[in-house]
Amino acid sequence: MNKVAIITGSTRGIGRSIAVFLAQTGYRVVVNGTNQSLINEVLQEIHEAGGDALGCCADIADPGQVTALIDTAVAGYGQIDVLIHNAGNLHDQTSIRMTDEDWQSVIDVHLNGAFYTISRVLPHMTKNGGDIILMTSTAGLTGSIGQVNYSAAKAGMLGILWTLAAELKKYHIRVNAISPAALTDMTRPVIDHLREKYARRQEPFPAFWQVGEAEDIARFVSALLVQRDSSLTGEIFGVNGSQITRWEQPQPSYSEHIDEFFTTWYRQKGST
Repeated sequence: MNKVAIITGSTRGIGRSIAVFLAQTGYRVVVNGTNQSLINEVLQEIHEAGGDALGCCADIADPGQVTALIDTAVAGYGQIDVLIHNAGNLHDQTSIRMTDEDWQSVIDVHLNGAFYTISRVLPHMTKNGGDIILMTSTAGLTGSIGQVNYSAAKAGMLGILWTLAAELKKYHIRVNAISPAALTDMTRPVIDHLREKYARRQEPFPAFWQVGEAEDIARFVSALLVQRDSSLTGEIFGVNGSQITRWEQPQPSYSEHIDEFFTTWYRQKGST
């Protein structure tokens, strides 16, 4: 295969699973994170299994370090075929208590990091095409209390998705997004807490929190990349275990007059 894939935030959780799985299926993988020891662990796992990978310690929130990451990939492999922007962080807090630093940190890693990596990868993709996969979240699709920064960043990812899917089609570059549900280092503390809470209440554990494994996301990514249909772009896929959900882009619902609009609105809300 000999294709080259960069996976940001690939030292833990979903990113690590994707890096290892793609390496097993013949990709040359660029492992990224902010901890060199963790990068080395992933590289060792890939190399011991016979895969080809190199690592780059870079903070995706820093445009200079992102440039160094892309330069490392090109110097090592001479091409870039796939970019998976998986790097993320959390600083959860209700909006009334959220600090500027909480807001900026999450926006920088998720949203700005997406732009920095994409803008630097594109010059290496426009000749031969490629795939860009963005990690979004139900928080960006429906909102999430206590996560206004994370929700905004993940919703912003959708604007990037739909814009670039249209812009880059002529270059044969596909852009898709995944909203993953998986048990990872980031989600495990929350899910364990909820399991205990519902167990104490002797209530059934909500189906929403019954999530799959990081390896399920990796398998879906691999399957998505194999599909070569050029029209498979601009899509959002929810992945939870073996269950796949396709999210639709919002569409407008038109009302001709103001009075008609509010009459319809209150009727739908069950008001009089």
